[in-house]
Amino acid sequence: MVAVAPLRVGMVAGEASGDLLGAMLLQGLRGRWPQLIADGIGGPRLQALGFRSDAPMERLSVFGYVDALRRLPELLQIRRRLGDRLIAERPALFIGVDAPDFNFGLEHRLRQAGLTTVHFVCPSIWAWRGERAERLKAAADHVLCLFPFEPPLLATHGIAATFVGHPLADAIAPVPDPVPARVALGMDATGPVIALLPGSRRSEIAHLAPVMLGAARLLRMQRPEARFVLPAAPGLHDMVVALQRRLAPGLPITVLEGASQAALAACDVALVASGTATLEAALVGRPMVITYRMSWLNWQRMKRMAYQPWVGLPNILAGEFLVPELIQDAATPEALASAALDWLDHPDAVATVCRRFAGLHAQLRQDTARKAGDAIATLLAA
Repeated sequence: MVAVAPLRVGMVAGEASGDLLGAMLLQGLRGRWPQLIADGIGGPRLQALGFRSDAPMERLSVFGYVDALRRLPELLQIRRRLGDRLIAERPALFIGVDAPDFNFGLEHRLRQAGLTTVHFVCPSIWAWRGERAERLKAAADHVLCLFPFEPPLLATHGIAATFVGHPLADAIAPVPDPVPARVALGMDATGPVIALLPGSRRSEIAHLAPVMLGAARLLRMQRPEARFVLPAAPGLHDMVVALQRRLAPGLPITVLEGASQAALAACDVALVASGTATLEAALVGRPMVITYRMSWLNWQRMKRMAYQPWVGLPNILAGEFLVPELIQDAATPEALASAALDWLDHPDAVATVCRRFAGLHAQLRQDTARKAGDAIATLLAA
């Protein structure tokens, strides 16, 4: 009997959220192809599954145009080396997990060399930077989409795509009662708890953590019994602790290593940086205040590209402001504290928004690993 070589897949995840999505996808693919081998660039979650990373994932994480330009020579070198290797080794498939600014160029080169390419996570061309559609069309043979409205939109650009649901909707169960989560974290079970989630990038934390910690000080003045939980992204714990000690000394803040879902499960309301964490909060079933700040130059460029009034995923999916968004100049400690207190003071509003979150959860729960595996199997058989 002739031995069949295991399926080999190249993959690049460029930041913490991509690492999470990539790991969930890899687990699903191994359910279909148990001997599958995957390598490329990924973070700790992928590496825990035996994924070999050619470069530290953190080197791909950039924020804004200024940071990207400063790092461009290094990023181009990483991409060229990885592309050279993948073209030489000819994996059956390459999957770019988000990180479009890095992955589109790599995918295009690999596709030109005859490799099959998949992009996992449709770039938000429905929100901003619609010109990315043409780059995506040139880069990917197929797109795996997290949200149901994306494949019809991509079809108008001639791009093949499949809605596979969001793996977080499969992995996260609503948490009606925060008490067990608080006990697990060693926190008092009573009194209001506010989660502070300032993002997963160093630059995000630099812009948002001071504002959130300022809001925490104000909330503590209004609610002396309030406590706080702050999950620090992998590798950024020391930075977060230093900011907490400098800007909010004496406040009862539990700083966690990662564990954003545990923090959300334990809280009554969350202050959340716009991004995947807002979807996590909705899936757990927690009211939130979405916020974001960036450099003035980046903000001027970003706001000119926006196509719709929402930035937070729960609001985008609902097509309305289910939860408040405080962006850039509106993101002040006073405004964040006031919006958080509004949730704490209105339990009926919390119950209403949580019912809406449950509907979003059901819509996105599609057994993503199986659907993605089906789409990839069809692509490989073509």
